[in-house]
Amino acid sequence: MNGNGDSVAAFVGWCVIGAGLCLGVLSILTIGPFVLLATLFLCGLLLYRVGFGWGMGGLLAGAAAPLLYVAWLNRHGPGEVCTRTATSLTCGDQWSPWPFVGVAAALIVAGVAVFARNRP
Repeated sequence: MNGNGDSVAAFVGWCVIGAGLCLGVLSILTIGPFVLLATLFLCGLLLYRVGFGWGMGGLLAGAAAPLLYVAWLNRHGPGEVCTRTATSLTCGDQWSPWPFVGVAAALIVAGVAVFARNRP
C-alpha cells in the first residue's frame, strides 16, 4: 500500500468509481455490466494503492454525476416534449429533472461532508 486513504487524490479516485457504479446501475440493460466490471477493477486497484479511508466519501459525491446527466437530458420535462426539424417532428415523454437534481445535490453534500468532517 503506497497511499493514504484520507487524501484528496483518494477522494477524487473514489468519485470516479462512484460515478462508474451509478452509471453501471442506470444502464444495466445496455452497457451497464461492462461499466460495472471496469469499475470493480478500478475499485480493487484503488483499494490496493490507497486502502480504506474517509476518501471513500467520494463514492457518494461521484454518484451524483450520472444523476445530473439524467436531469440534463430531461431538462424540458415533465410531460411530452416535441422537437421539430425542417423535415420531421419527433415527440417523447420526459420526466421531471428536479428529483434527480435533488438527489444529486444531497449526494454531493453528504460525500463532501463525510470527507471533510472526518479527515485528519
